[in-house]
Formats: sequence, C-alpha cells, structure tokens
Amino acid sequence: MKCILPFFWWLWPAIAGSQANDSLKMPNAAVRIQAYKPEILSSGFIDIINNGQLNASARFIRLYIGEPYKFCLPISIYSGVSSNNFQNQQIPGGQRSNEHLVNSFINPLGGLANVSVDGVIFSKRMQVKVTRIGFLYHGGVRILTGYKAGLLSAPTTGNPVNFLNGFGTGGIYFQTGAWERNNAKNVGVFWIACRYIFCRTSGKQLKEILPDIQTNGLYHGWSVAWGVEINNLVNIKIVYYKYVKQPEIDYSLPIYQFSFNYSLR
Repeated sequence: MKCILPFFWWLWPAIAGSQANDSLKMPNAAVRIQAYKPEILSSGFIDIINNGQLNASARFIRLYIGEPYKFCLPISIYSGVSSNNFQNQQIPGGQRSNEHLVNSFINPLGGLANVSVDGVIFSKRMQVKVTRIGFLYHGGVRILTGYKAGLLSAPTTGNPVNFLNGFGTGGIYFQTGAWERNNAKNVGVFWIACRYIFCRTSGKQLKEILPDIQTNGLYHGWSVAWGVEINNLVNIKIVYYKYVKQPEIDYSLPIYQFSFNYSLR
C-alpha cells in the first residue's frame, strides 16, 4: 500500500484543478440538489473475459469529499460478484484454481468491494468541446478473493481467502462524438484510452493462499481500450490487457475484456 501514496500525492493538485473547473459550470448548491437525484446504484458493468470469467458489479454510490465547488475528491464505491466462471473453476484433483486473480489484478473495476477515486482531467479550453483529450486516473483499494492451495488431505485446502489489494492507473484519454444515423440530436461519445496499471498486495498474504509462490505482491502492466456510449442506445467497451511483470500464477491466454455498462438516470 505504500506505493499507492506517492501516486495520490502527485495527482492531488490535478484533481483539485479539475474539480474547480467543473464548479464554474454549476450555479449554486440549492439548484443542483433540486435538479439531480441521488446517484445510488445508478451505474455498473458486466465484464466477459476471454477465458470464460464473468465479472458483474454495480456502483453503490458516488460522492465528493472536500469543499463544494472548490476542491473535492470524487469517490466511487463498487460492490459486486467476481470470479464467477462459465467454465469449471477447478483444476485436476478437485482443487479450486486461482487463475482468476490474473484478471483481477490488472482490471481496476473488480473485487467484492472497491473504493476508488477516478475521473478524466481536461484543460480549460477543452471543457465544452465534444472532441477532446485528457488525463485519465483511477486508484484505490479493493477486496479480492483467492482459494488456499495445498494438499488434498489438508482441511483448509480450497477455502476462500479475502485480501486487500491497492491499485492505481494513469493514462491518456481521447473522445469524440458518436450518434445513431437517424438521430443526430442524441449525441454520445466514442472514446479511446491508453493507461498504465499497477497493483500491490502483501506478499505474505499471497503466500498464505499459494504457499509455494515467490512474489513481492507488486504487479504492473498496460491496457488499450475503446468504447461507445450513447444514451438510451448503447454503452459497451473492449479492453486489451498486457502484463509487464506477469503474476507467478500459471495462465496461457492473452487477456481481452468485453463489457456491457449501464447507467440509470
């Protein structure tokens, strides 16, 4: 978790500037409270990974910590079900596999619970444009689940173990307009994002799950993603992940992710 702190310390001024720019477009607190409903269980996603894994999660709430319309930190709380495979999750001998952790480590939106800060920072000149480029950031902590490996005769073998994982991402985000052929009034966005991802888990904690693993718990890699979001029509994305430091857990497939996102407004 210590490696996460310098990331947020460096990102702090940028987040403050972004939130201050957004406040210029808001008339006052009273009007905003009347105009918007609480963002409780208002959005989420369903991820399908190419190895058969299914991740489903909903954003429980999105709130801001700090000074209204000055400096504030956007915090999202996700809760969901991960590691629910279409395929058999057991390896020969009847033990549960930990292969799903390879996907969980590099996917920022995962875990039984996920508390994170995320957003895109645009320059002042590009705030009102549809086509624009910005800095993408996302970081926080989450709870992941592994299955204890060991001898079949051991009573704890196969038991689920929940553990904390800290993560952070940063990269470039580009968007432009997108709309249905016969409905140019409903303009959405087409976006492309390139980002670098890292996560950290206690090496001691991972060794409790996989006694033979040799790791410091730090993994990192990059991803390229694109998506289309048009209100009341479509909200999908496709992501390709590539590890720079690969986890010691055995796996053979490249990681592709196809997501259906939803938003209720």
